[in-house]
Amino acid sequence: FEALELKETIARTYQISRKALSLSDGASDVERALIEALTRRFQAAEPVDDLDAWNDDYADAMRDVYAAFPDDPDVCTLFVDALMNRTPWAMWDLATGAPGTGADTLEAISAVESKIVAMASAGEELHPGLLHYHIHLLEMSPNPERALRSADGLRTLVPDAGHLNHMSTHIDAQCGHYQTVVDCNNAAIAAEGLYVAEHGLINSQAMSRAHSFHFKMYGAMLLGQFGPAMEAANGMVETLPEELLRKENPCMADWLEGYLAMQVHPLIRFGKWQELLDRPLPADHELYCSVTAFAHYGRTLAHAVLGNVVAAEEQFEVFQEAVANVPMSRMVFNNQVRSTLDIASAMARGEVTYRKGEFEDAFDYLHEAVRLSDNLPYDEPWGWMQPARHALGALLLEQGQLEEAEAVYRADLGLDDSLMRCCHHPENVWALHGFHESLTRQGKAAEAHLVKPRLTLALARTDV
Repeated sequence: FEALELKETIARTYQISRKALSLSDGASDVERALIEALTRRFQAAEPVDDLDAWNDDYADAMRDVYAAFPDDPDVCTLFVDALMNRTPWAMWDLATGAPGTGADTLEAISAVESKIVAMASAGEELHPGLLHYHIHLLEMSPNPERALRSADGLRTLVPDAGHLNHMSTHIDAQCGHYQTVVDCNNAAIAAEGLYVAEHGLINSQAMSRAHSFHFKMYGAMLLGQFGPAMEAANGMVETLPEELLRKENPCMADWLEGYLAMQVHPLIRFGKWQELLDRPLPADHELYCSVTAFAHYGRTLAHAVLGNVVAAEEQFEVFQEAVANVPMSRMVFNNQVRSTLDIASAMARGEVTYRKGEFEDAFDYLHEAVRLSDNLPYDEPWGWMQPARHALGALLLEQGQLEEAEAVYRADLGLDDSLMRCCHHPENVWALHGFHESLTRQGKAAEAHLVKPRLTLALARTDV
């Protein structure tokens, strides 16, 4: 929250929680327990320095509520929610695969999984809250496939709720099920269209809409499907109009304008170089600062790949000037736009230097892009839309550095233990193609033979 928004929100939540408490004599036992727990989450009408302490107190209170009403699936859902909100996006240590420091990860998993199993054994209907949080608990884990049954159960359970239609794809993407990513986000976009029909585009629900288009684009790019990727890019533009970006409380541009910059990535991924050069820049470079910076990144790559090295170097200078105009407050969910532009800078330097024939330096830049991408804060989809290893592997192949190319693609596909689980892109067509080529050119016929059927399946879904 920004300062004014936080002050308004806390005043309102405190007032409503106390009103609920004043009316709780007529409530059921479970309702009264939940109301009393909420008074621990909203402890004053003004913000305090340590709001985390309120979240801790609320989690403790909800633990008591859950102990008193262990058979209530709503109580279990709210209890797990309270535990997770103590350490948001830090339920797991990505590097080690262990539960995050100070996080209640194992307690939350035990609660939600035992309740899901108990309800299934009793023949009770699936509970969307439990499935939703099971997915969030495991998406960052070393074994996200553990939540696949929850993902399957949730994906059509609440068909008019856009976010719940979309949620399963947090697991699907980690498991390499990219066609399902596209399909479920199409369903989410359609459901969110019902909300737009009632309430228009100028509302905070835009964050959910942008997330669905963003995820569809990510899945389509890893599938090798240019058409759906551009559908997502164009849909993103339509759902985030300028009027919305100019809202100041909260500052919607800081939360949403970075999503609009994503429209450059499908054009780069599918080599639409002239289209990148022909696209007009935004008229308002200050409001659309991320879009402007990424447009110059795309133009830098286009000039480089087309062999116009001098033009690429000139465009790179313009790109760097545009990067400096992007404030640190610009975000794409968990990531600062500036952090992703650092990766773009390393990628651009690598591509331009490669075209100058300075291959060793080029590979150093591309390795730096890989390092920066791997170390982004966790996000789903990942904060950098096109795996940097794909460019590195392709250019290594082109220079005949076959063993290194093989290792790059093997890591990207998750076929060794060199990367954190969340940095794997299982079964993606680009890495399968490069992996198979590197094996074939080294004469590793037996392993290439095992990869070939997987590559054939992946290629069958591409539209290029």
